[in-house]
Amino acid sequence: MRAHVLQHVSFEGLGSIQAWLEARKAIVTHTRFFQSATLPGTDQVDLLIALGGPMSVNDEGQLPWLVDEKRLVGEMVRSGKPVLGICLGAQLMASSLGARVYPGPHKEMGWFPVFGRKNRGETFVFPERKTVFHWHGETFDLPPGALLLASSEGCRHQAFQVGTRALGLQFHLETTPASADAIISNCAGELLPSRFTQPEPELRAVKASQYAGINQLMTRVLEYITRGSR
Repeated sequence: MRAHVLQHVSFEGLGSIQAWLEARKAIVTHTRFFQSATLPGTDQVDLLIALGGPMSVNDEGQLPWLVDEKRLVGEMVRSGKPVLGICLGAQLMASSLGARVYPGPHKEMGWFPVFGRKNRGETFVFPERKTVFHWHGETFDLPPGALLLASSEGCRHQAFQVGTRALGLQFHLETTPASADAIISNCAGELLPSRFTQPEPELRAVKASQYAGINQLMTRVLEYITRGSR
């Protein structure tokens, strides 16, 4: 399996996905936009993973590489190959497929539940309720043909599926204690008091078992979108 990772900032990496890729002996390449904006062709990638970041998909004027990144994401989704978008990555998926991305009704930063939805046909099924890690301020409309998979109290569009192998997640299932520390350390200034923002001490008090729970769900997502792949 040839996996390509779209990484937008140095402090938001693969988290638990790294171990999953290593266990499957995947060949992993990266586009680290804070270093270079060189992108592969769709024929060079079997699995595309688009990670999070503090920028907006609408920042093309300041970050012109977003144009080509969205083109690649859209081409991968339309090709039917496995695609996983996380936070900004999910917003990139939505935008690349013609949906609007805009500030959400609430910023969500911390551990809050999402609620899985059941759809007819072949879709990934999230638990009825699962507390997961959030760090986002924008949301998106569902792209044409997408199915909503999960919602939260603060943000309706939390997860969606396009086709049978492309999932966009507004929340972070890959988060480990180390990756949570990285984002908190770099973005603590965003933790302003609000209904869906937890203070830093509360974020840092989360038990290891809570991370293990979301990482297991991340594994399920990865197994689902890559089923039948090598």
